[in-house]
Amino acid sequence: MNQQALRRIPLHKLIDLKVDFAFKQLFGSERNKHITIVFLNAILARTGRDTIKEVTFLNEELGGQYDGDKQSRLDLLVKTQSGEHINIEMQLSNQDDMMKRTLYYWSRLFAKQLEKGKGYRTLLPTITINICNFTVFNDLAHYHTTYHLYEDAELKRLRPIDDVLEVHFIEMNKFLKAWHDKKLQPLDDILARWLLLLGMVDARKEKVYTEIYEELEELAMKDENLIDAFGTWEELSQTPETRFAYEMRLKAIIDDEARLSDAIDKGEERGIEIGIELGKEEGRHEERLQLAKNLLALHVELETIQQATGLSIDELEQLKRRM
Repeated sequence: MNQQALRRIPLHKLIDLKVDFAFKQLFGSERNKHITIVFLNAILARTGRDTIKEVTFLNEELGGQYDGDKQSRLDLLVKTQSGEHINIEMQLSNQDDMMKRTLYYWSRLFAKQLEKGKGYRTLLPTITINICNFTVFNDLAHYHTTYHLYEDAELKRLRPIDDVLEVHFIEMNKFLKAWHDKKLQPLDDILARWLLLLGMVDARKEKVYTEIYEELEELAMKDENLIDAFGTWEELSQTPETRFAYEMRLKAIIDDEARLSDAIDKGEERGIEIGIELGKEEGRHEERLQLAKNLLALHVELETIQQATGLSIDELEQLKRRM
């Protein structure tokens, strides 16, 4: 393979695979099923699950159980040959409560397995994988963390049902930092290769990390799946319909971020204004209390003091008793 084997279009024309639409186009199609299987096995190797040999792509919407419920279409949902459900969510920005959102998705998927007339023993493991382009856990250094059910005191897994709940978080910013700091060996780490693929383009910064591309070129010489993924990525980036849908989705994400940021800024500004007003009001209240004390000392009638200060008769009587 020559050094330019991966590159057939300018790198700046590649779509950002961290945008959920683009991610699903690459990893959520029958044509690329073998890529999806390799990617999932690389993630699940951390928890020692059985190797995935086959997956079925599912289209599921969660919500809508009651009037007013929010309908949420999952980014990527597959069912393995063992019946396990695996949901991968690509989160480009932190706009929702990730923890509650994750548990909601997991619980709905887990419960949907139970068909009428079947027992709870038929429920199979449900796995949620969150790939986040932001920091989720400030107190944890590793970019890939996993969660199960544990007993509080002994920290023992809740067996034999501990495997039914498994949650993964992959934080891309921590991964890229570890890679830049040369703490990773992508040649020996399959997951690191795929995360480099996801991290190479940053659409919001309008940046392509050429140093990542250069490493991917070297890695691809020993990884045919990586070559296949790159070829499909380039094809998706050049297909007009896909490109248009991707750009519309990216615009919607950026607009949502801007609205959220604007709402926070306005909330902070309003909070400052309210604080100032409350401070002024507190100062005025203290002035009224001092005036009331002075008038009480002169034995002015309560009704007159009330008119002068705006304080209630009850407040004035309490103040008089304290004096």
